[in-house]
Amino acid sequence: MLLKRTSLITILVLVVALFGMSFVYAQDEEPITFQSTQFNIVEESEIAREILADFEDEINFVTTEEGPLIDLLIAEGQAGSGSTDVVGALHGTFPSLIARDLLFDLTDLVETLDDEYDIADAFIELGRMGTADYQYYVPWMQATYVMAANVEALEYLPEGVELESMTWEDLVAWGAAMAEATGENKLGFPVDGLFNRFMQGYIYPSFTGGMVTEFRSEAAVEMFEFLRDDLWPYVNAESITYSFMNEPLLSGEVWVAFDHTARLGPAFQAMVDGDTDMEFVAFSAPSGPAGQGFMPVVVGLAIPFTSPNPDGAEAVIEFMLQPETQGAVLADLGFFPVVDGVDMGELPENVGMIASAVNAQANAEDALPALLPVGLGDRGGEINQIFLNAFRRIVFDGEEIETVLDSEGDALNTLLSETGAACWPPDPPSEDACVVK
Repeated sequence: MLLKRTSLITILVLVVALFGMSFVYAQDEEPITFQSTQFNIVEESEIAREILADFEDEINFVTTEEGPLIDLLIAEGQAGSGSTDVVGALHGTFPSLIARDLLFDLTDLVETLDDEYDIADAFIELGRMGTADYQYYVPWMQATYVMAANVEALEYLPEGVELESMTWEDLVAWGAAMAEATGENKLGFPVDGLFNRFMQGYIYPSFTGGMVTEFRSEAAVEMFEFLRDDLWPYVNAESITYSFMNEPLLSGEVWVAFDHTARLGPAFQAMVDGDTDMEFVAFSAPSGPAGQGFMPVVVGLAIPFTSPNPDGAEAVIEFMLQPETQGAVLADLGFFPVVDGVDMGELPENVGMIASAVNAQANAEDALPALLPVGLGDRGGEINQIFLNAFRRIVFDGEEIETVLDSEGDALNTLLSETGAACWPPDPPSEDACVVK
């Protein structure tokens, strides 16, 4: 009887132990929490969750705004534990997290993923945030600006000039050839739209190598001379009224245009849908003496020190960098890949055409990424106005270049000093507020 009772007790103990182990195991299998400032709109977040459903484990995809995300991660860092495994945010979000030492070094991970998927070098560099050997985030996806042309314009492309290796001087020669043949200026820019991004991310870096520090340099003077005297004489006068370049492209007023990918997209969509007889091609922005300036809106993936499942977080990042996943994000959510190998044949034709230009731009040998202004807070609109003021005063009002750059440069220095904003790419990093030379 004692033996039986002992056996029964032993069995009960084993059963409890097994159930207890199962309970602990179930607790260990919590979903991987992915906090993202992107895809906040309900429809977008639902699509993102559908894409993430193909991951091998369960992912709790949580969308948030930048401020609450930073506050949460700071609080989790102070507590020494947290619930966030993966962070997805714009490049400009990360300085606040880095300042508080909240993120793992992902150098080994990015090297592995680069070997596997060939991440654009320019974006890997951005993820180091100005350091030599600490990878704060892995590039995830991008949006940007490119050029588009009506195929009729290709007839006038100067001999020997290739779309994907064009210089700004080549663009002028192309514009001159179109003007001579048609009697009209066929180049167009969204002066009433996102032209500030053209100034900050394209023409300025291409000629000066910077955005802020070189604002009133000799190279900047030469750039404005080129812009005023060489390029603008072949730009359609209606550009001052253009907000979205798809409209003048579809009307035929403009044959060659610069704009955000989302704002060029409707022209390509109309072509694919058969709503226009026109055909369009997309290509990367031209290069200048300092390189091929371009403005990527870069989104990165990071892992906080307080991640309860850092191995799972690394697996999620690897999944998001797979070409198949990158292609799904592009096709369904409109953000462009940061890796090679995305099958453009599987994408909608209009998306694939623009994506090829975006990829070529990011992977150009002389690619010079110029980021959206960082650290200005709610005064970001002021830097946009400074660049637009300089353009209008020089190109439209005919004021002396050096005088304009001196006065607008002083205004820029005041803004940077009052906000304490450190330099951001393409300018070299600074510990204190960025300074216009």
